[in-house]
Amino acid sequence: MKNIAVIGSGTMGNGIAHVFAQFGYSVSLIDISQSSLDKGIATIGKNLDRQVAKEAISEADKAATLANITTFTSMEEGVKNVDLVVEAATENVDLKLKIFADLDKLTSPHVILASNTSSISITKIAAVTARPDKVIGMHFMNPVPVMKLVEIIRGYSTSDEVTNLVMETSRKLNKVPVEVNDYPGFVANRILMPMINEAIITLFEGVAGVEEIDTVMKLGMAHPMGPLQLADFIGLDVCLAIMEVLHDGFGNPKYAPCPLLVNMVMAGKKGVKSGEGFYAWTHGTKELVVATNFKK
Repeated sequence: MKNIAVIGSGTMGNGIAHVFAQFGYSVSLIDISQSSLDKGIATIGKNLDRQVAKEAISEADKAATLANITTFTSMEEGVKNVDLVVEAATENVDLKLKIFADLDKLTSPHVILASNTSSISITKIAAVTARPDKVIGMHFMNPVPVMKLVEIIRGYSTSDEVTNLVMETSRKLNKVPVEVNDYPGFVANRILMPMINEAIITLFEGVAGVEEIDTVMKLGMAHPMGPLQLADFIGLDVCLAIMEVLHDGFGNPKYAPCPLLVNMVMAGKKGVKSGEGFYAWTHGTKELVVATNFKK
């Protein structure tokens, strides 16, 4: 596989495009607006500058990486002559089903269709296509250029050939692919999101404050950041969406999202992306704890 299309130029999409382009793939980066694409390319440039500053790559490597990326506002144009499409749109099931139904019509039958979904069933996504054997999950971790893991999710009909090819492609990106089966939340978020939700419940019930909860998990459990700070980075809206997938998929009340999480998302407090979540953020930097603002 040489030609890759990435659907979505947000945090995950531009990171995925960055990594493929850095390793010599020709990348079509697709989004609905040119302004979103321009923002995505600017982010890739800044992240490449960080790699140059750390002497991980050269200026020539940066230039070559950017030259490997072409932007498109037309999905039809962007997916011409590609071998693999990686969808990295918003974590919304209806949107993803629409994208995959369109991709099935717009791409050649041999093209592998992958989703970066963090929780939505690959089998369900594959069912809207005529090639369920060629639909697979490639769940990259954020930030994509830094994190090694790629969760490779096999749908019910995903073939061995496609799975092996995507695993090998991930290794060529200097990633560590791990094959998992298609159940709600897969492995990463089936374990991570209930922990984050439980941390929010602990705050909601007044057991401890934001900094106290995060400090216990950092110093007591050797986590690089606390679960509430991590939730802010992921996006509280994303955390809520994943908890809802788990709750719907398993039908178990233990996966019910905390009411505080629901209320914060409804109030627009989504974490770093909105400037305020469990912490207040300025230009992505944590400023102060806002625990005193929480309402049950």
